[in-house]
Amino acid sequence: MSSYCVKDQPYEGYLFVYFTGEFEEGEQVYFSLSQDGLNWKDLNNGRPVLKSNIGEMGVRDPFILRSPLDGKFYIIATDLRIANNKGWDVAQYNGSRSIIIWESTDLVHWSKESSFDIDLPDAGCVWAPESIYDEELEEHVIFWASMMIREGEESKQIIYSSRTKDFKSFTKPGLYIERENHVIDTSIIKEGESYYRFSKDETKKCIILEQSRSLLSQTFHDLEAPVLDSMLGVEGPIIFKFNDRDEWCLMVDQFATHKGYLPLVTEDLSSGHFRVLNSDEYFLGNTMKRHGSILNLTRAEYDALLKSYLHDSLH
Repeated sequence: MSSYCVKDQPYEGYLFVYFTGEFEEGEQVYFSLSQDGLNWKDLNNGRPVLKSNIGEMGVRDPFILRSPLDGKFYIIATDLRIANNKGWDVAQYNGSRSIIIWESTDLVHWSKESSFDIDLPDAGCVWAPESIYDEELEEHVIFWASMMIREGEESKQIIYSSRTKDFKSFTKPGLYIERENHVIDTSIIKEGESYYRFSKDETKKCIILEQSRSLLSQTFHDLEAPVLDSMLGVEGPIIFKFNDRDEWCLMVDQFATHKGYLPLVTEDLSSGHFRVLNSDEYFLGNTMKRHGSILNLTRAEYDALLKSYLHDSLH
């Protein structure tokens, strides 16, 4: 399936799925639409579109994907609500090991949320689950960060992975990325014959970029990316391709300064060269956007979402 279209329909819009912050209803799922990937219209009058009423009663880091196996859309998210005042230590070392899952056939009507408990008994949490489709094996690779408590060693966040075809049953987790220090928030995109992997690395304190011709973890190698190396205090990388040109947008969540997402663009992922956009080159809508994801849409999908939320979006 081409990354430029679906069922012979070209992509002509974008859906941004995200949470907004640590406050009442902030840790739920919000939607925004864009026609150009840079200027966004908040849907549902800036209110949550989906809410989790199970587990921790809140979600963060929602990731949306289109499955070529069944034609469905899935949202997977961290089962976490910091606004419950339990604190970050509890969240990391004694947090939920579940991921929260929604599914839909049209992006407008969504199933009731469900949860899946990741089989990783030594993990203190399961954070920021994302997925990429493995075309060769025809299954989804899902990956996330877990704080691992190991006897005699200092605890740290490590990326684990699993595989699924239906987001109902998953293979036993395996180690995917371990670095000298914590590593969280991994996002992967395929371009041509290569995979590009972005992660927040606490050794370098920035977003790191890796490249491989395989999804196998040991085959990835670091790429130099001077702008990313110098950009501290960011996390939650989002990477997507623009629909109308060979250019990619990387969004990074400026968590340290509470400024939300910042877009960067590149014409060549393999070059590692990114340009930070000026503030007059984008508009992220009226709600703060925190760690989320972006899905390329057909015109029909864009119009259906806009129509569904048209009344609220005009107010």
